[in-house]
Amino acid sequence: SLTVRRGEKIGLVGESGCGKTTTMRAILGVLPSNGRVTGGQVLFEGRDLRQASPRELQRLRGRKLTAIFQNPGAALNPVFTVGQQLDAVLRAHHPGMPARERRQRAIEALASVRLPDPERLLNNYPVQLSGGMKQRVCIALALLSDADLIIADEPGTALDVTIEDQVMRLFMRLVEERQSATIFITHSLGVVRQWMDRVYVMYAGSIVEAAPTQELFRNPLHPYTQALLKAVPKLTGGGIPKGIEGRVPDYADPPAGCRFHPRCPFYSPDRCPARPALVDVGNDHLVACYQY
Repeated sequence: SLTVRRGEKIGLVGESGCGKTTTMRAILGVLPSNGRVTGGQVLFEGRDLRQASPRELQRLRGRKLTAIFQNPGAALNPVFTVGQQLDAVLRAHHPGMPARERRQRAIEALASVRLPDPERLLNNYPVQLSGGMKQRVCIALALLSDADLIIADEPGTALDVTIEDQVMRLFMRLVEERQSATIFITHSLGVVRQWMDRVYVMYAGSIVEAAPTQELFRNPLHPYTQALLKAVPKLTGGGIPKGIEGRVPDYADPPAGCRFHPRCPFYSPDRCPARPALVDVGNDHLVACYQY
């Protein structure tokens, strides 16, 4: 239910707890011990990653697949310097690279994310860095491998609006230079509208709508997508954002059929108790709703 083309920038949006991060962890093969994939495929370059051995997955992660997590403070090891952590990535994926060349690559990586005095920064510990600097280090770590697919899990969450915008501009420039595909997990529809090529809307663990970015914002079809857009505050035009009525479902016992139907203003007792499939309604626009 989620396809990423080479070099494409995908936005994955939805309420907290809907399964965005779990989806990312399933793709990378790093689900927590109490989680498992029970069906389907994770196809990467024609190969099902679910069939790969742990060693094969380890080789792919960091070389072909990489991730940027939403909390840079937790993503960086507090007992190692920035230089040591960059060097560990290079040693893991370029075992024959001389130490001098690894150091130069680390300096270049920090310079590419516009961190001042990168040579001095190699000796700093994460605790000595601001939130914005930590996030830039995480981006540098992710981009060291020139991965084909980068999954970014709300990398601006811990940053103020100004720094988030700077980090986003930097991240997108570097991604486009490397022609990497990106899955960008976020709550910010503004970020999605500005930077993404396609958008997937997730509700209660399922994709309910997918479309090219401008198509989705121009013509949202699923009632949940429409409600999300109405809930976004507007700088002009006045009016109060409208919240989504009802509650997020219990994932241990989700509603039968369309999982949004208890909150849906277009609920039909005849059709909604059965789960709708994603249907292509034209313009590369998919929606899972019995209205279409």
